Amino acid sequence: MELGLLYSGGKDSTLAALLLDDFYDVTLVTAHFGVTDDWKHARNTAEATGFDFETVELDHDAAITAVEQMIEDGYPRNGIQQVHLHALETVASMRFDAVADGTRRDDRVPTVSRAQAQSLEDRHGIDYIVPLSGFGRNAVDSLVTANLDVESGPSDQIRKADYEAELRSLLVDEHGADAVDDVFPAHEQTYVTGFHTPR
Repeated sequence: MELGLLYSGGKDSTLAALLLDDFYDVTLVTAHFGVTDDWKHARNTAEATGFDFETVELDHDAAITAVEQMIEDGYPRNGIQQVHLHALETVASMRFDAVADGTRRDDRVPTVSRAQAQSLEDRHGIDYIVPLSGFGRNAVDSLVTANLDVESGPSDQIRKADYEAELRSLLVDEHGADAVDDVFPAHEQTYVTGFHTPR
């Protein structure tokens, strides 16, 4: 069965791909708004790990709405949640039999409720799979350490292809450079460069 995995090039979505690979024909799908070319980082990781790769462009209005939500809230959670659900809807409307993401058990954002998952499945006739939903942070980190070569660092410095880079860019364009620091707390992110040993 064909599965489209929302993919950022980070450790969680890469680990999710590894867990699904024995059961599905996995295509890594990086959703973007066309604001930056950060999606290329995910393409490079896909090439390094041997997975098929595609991009899909999201509705630019969804990014603008998310940015305004972040400004109103003073933090990114609700905006990123909106973008993630929009991305899942977009990938679910593609040719895949199933869609997946790299969300973990302990994630605060993004999350997909049971009702949202069932609605997505019913409306699009697909399966929604969350392979890391039973994995806590320590379990994920142990598997990543054992299998993946990873760069990690401050979110504003690490290569990545998730929604955050483009939303940061739009924040600067719409509200000035200080808006990014006002909205996004300092946090670490990861970027996968390959496997420890060839698969």
